[in-house]
Amino acid sequence: MAAWTAAVRQASNLARLSAPKSPTTTTKQAACLIQRRGLAGGGDHHGPPKVNFWEDPLSPSKWKEEHFVIVSLTGWGLLLYGGYTFFTGGKKEMKEEKVANSD
Repeated sequence: MAAWTAAVRQASNLARLSAPKSPTTTTKQAACLIQRRGLAGGGDHHGPPKVNFWEDPLSPSKWKEEHFVIVSLTGWGLLLYGGYTFFTGGKKEMKEEKVANSD
């Protein structure tokens, strides 16, 4: 049914575009040629609904895409920073030793 209505809508738009134009009807046609939402509706979801990562932290396949990206990038950042500090020895304190002057 939805495919049929989309085909009818497209045919009517083509008929409006190919119709001869006169100066009085151009404003009417301009109002008719405003693009409608078409297939932009978000009502037809596929698969199970996505959840926030804190609602089900042990199954990343159910997370929302944005949350998966944030958690993944944070994990990689922590891994790289931890590896860098481990292999470079971390932050070492420089202790100044006072040399005793024997005069």
